Amino acid sequence: MPNPSPTWRLIDAGPLDGPANMALDEALLSSFNPESSLPVLRLYGWEPPALSLGRYQDAESSLRLDLCSAEGVPLVRRMTGGGIIYHGDEVTYSIVCSPEQIGDATGVKEGFRKLCGFLLETYRQLGLEAAFAIDRQPAGERLGERTAFCFAGKEEYDVVVAGRKIGGNAQRRMRGVIFQHGSIPLKSRVHLAARYLKEPADAVTTAVSLDELGLQPEPAHLKQLLVNSFQQCLGVRLLRDGVSEGENGMAAQLVETKYRCHEWNISQTCETKR
Repeated sequence: MPNPSPTWRLIDAGPLDGPANMALDEALLSSFNPESSLPVLRLYGWEPPALSLGRYQDAESSLRLDLCSAEGVPLVRRMTGGGIIYHGDEVTYSIVCSPEQIGDATGVKEGFRKLCGFLLETYRQLGLEAAFAIDRQPAGERLGERTAFCFAGKEEYDVVVAGRKIGGNAQRRMRGVIFQHGSIPLKSRVHLAARYLKEPADAVTTAVSLDELGLQPEPAHLKQLLVNSFQQCLGVRLLRDGVSEGENGMAAQLVETKYRCHEWNISQTCETKR
């Protein structure tokens, strides 16, 4: 069994706009060398709020693009799959590591269980009974159904509280590296997001936020809980770090050549220059 990396970088980038957030995530992934780089936990927010599309989604068939444009709602495409998410009042995280750095020799599902364990512990520290959807699956409920809206369905390793999905997580593996990101919702934006969908999504009973559960933690306090839980669950030490000059330069290029490109976010046709 591979030994997990004892030291990780902790990057708190603060709130950024949608293109800058997605560009920095991709830059951290592209700059990562599984043989020599320290794994990364990044925490961030979204300012202004934005809609994100899954990597394979068809924007024109999923969203009311005319309404998004009329109301000035930013739209950005993620490099992970899944459905549409409205990012507003939340703490978002991303992880970059190799399977060996988390002692993972079994593949995607075990990787999800390991890398989402700190979320369960964080919610438990807040007094909630959190579990993975697969471990609390009611009779007759189907997991893993494709939905245009992220919070209208559940995957096996989504986190649930009292049967309701809280936040969302997505993972991508490439060139021996794991990239994962997800959200911890402070307040619900489900109804707001649903306005922009072409097809109605009844996610009222399948999604929940901390505020709806009677909790209103300050973002700084929530981040500290996440850090403590991460260190505890993975048995690692997080060292606060900044974005390197190379990572920052790559992110800046990706912002301009990809994530602020309307054609990329709508149809993935914008040419990307590295």
